[in-house]
Amino acid sequence: MAHVLMYSTATCPYCVAAERLLAAKGVTDIEKVRVDLDPARRQEMLERSGGRRTVPQIFIDDTHVGGFDDLSALNHAGGLDPLLRG
Repeated sequence: MAHVLMYSTATCPYCVAAERLLAAKGVTDIEKVRVDLDPARRQEMLERSGGRRTVPQIFIDDTHVGGFDDLSALNHAGGLDPLLRG
């Protein structure tokens, strides 16, 4: 299974929705980075995501998926499963 990293905050309903979708796909380990607690990691998120400021920002291995809407669209298009398999 691929490595999943998600930048998030404490009170983000889209982060919870992304976690639920990933769990439904069998992802049991998500590396969560709380950008509300660590400003340096927020800057890292901005740089890695091409300037996106909203959470979640999801990375699967080295691929930037985007936010929850992007993750959901990728799933509906059939692209999430192959990406998770690595």
